[in-house]
Amino acid sequence: MPRFCPSEYRRRVIDLIESGMSVAKVAGGLEVTAATIYNWWNQHLVDTGRKPGTSSVESTELAAANRRIVELETELAAARRANELLRVVVPPKGGSKPSR
Repeated sequence: MPRFCPSEYRRRVIDLIESGMSVAKVAGGLEVTAATIYNWWNQHLVDTGRKPGTSSVESTELAAANRRIVELETELAAARRANELLRVVVPPKGGSKPSR
């Protein structure tokens, strides 16, 4: 199960890699796997514009937008269900003129 590492910790690891230390050496001295460090490094390259991809800021905004979409879809489903229930309880008025 992944555990959370503060951004300043990740920043220090990235700084060690940028200073010329190997990933294996950095991983050996810390409680982080080499694969995790490579993931952090690749994301750092994307965030600094040295590699194409989705930046951390864009990923955060996209996740927030997706959460909002799910919330709105849930609200819409509740409103539709309430409308269905009200139609059963209160049938529409049968006027003499057809509606347009």
